[in-house]
Amino acid sequence: MKKNAFYILSGFILFAALSRLLPHATNFTPLGAIALFGAAYFPSKKWAFIIPIFALWLSDLFLNNIFYSAYYEGFTLFTSGFLYIYGAFALIIILGFYLFKHITLPRVVGGALGGSIIFFVISNFGVWLTSPMYPVTLEGLALCYTAAIPFFHYTLAGNLLYCGVLFGGYEYIKYKNPELSLAQV
Repeated sequence: MKKNAFYILSGFILFAALSRLLPHATNFTPLGAIALFGAAYFPSKKWAFIIPIFALWLSDLFLNNIFYSAYYEGFTLFTSGFLYIYGAFALIIILGFYLFKHITLPRVVGGALGGSIIFFVISNFGVWLTSPMYPVTLEGLALCYTAAIPFFHYTLAGNLLYCGVLFGGYEYIKYKNPELSLAQV
């Protein structure tokens, strides 16, 4: 395992996850990009899951207990909707395993779009199933997805921007440091 490459990849993911602490439009986050980036560059599936999920959880920990503490009773380890959000995140990582046998611009853009769709479908299904806002009927499900449409473009824009930053940044670093291209993380 090449430690330099591992630390650089992990650092990219951690900094991207912590960027969630900055002010941003609703759903304009690096979540899908982090999942895809980890899947693309960590040859070990174990690390491709562990590092991105840990970074997501760490940023959630800060957000929930500092910024959104008024919405929780006491310290909280997991965000509401945890299963659906992290489930969607894991599915995006799996998408990345299949998509990034070779890293190309069309695959990165396709991954950002696919990741956005996965997150939209899974997370809003969770909202419909667990929230009292929508009846648990097909009409309620349709209403939930319809209400979420205005936020989809922020998810897609966030994934596209952060994929550009993460993939482009790491490819640039590999270009400047060719030994990283040969590194097995």
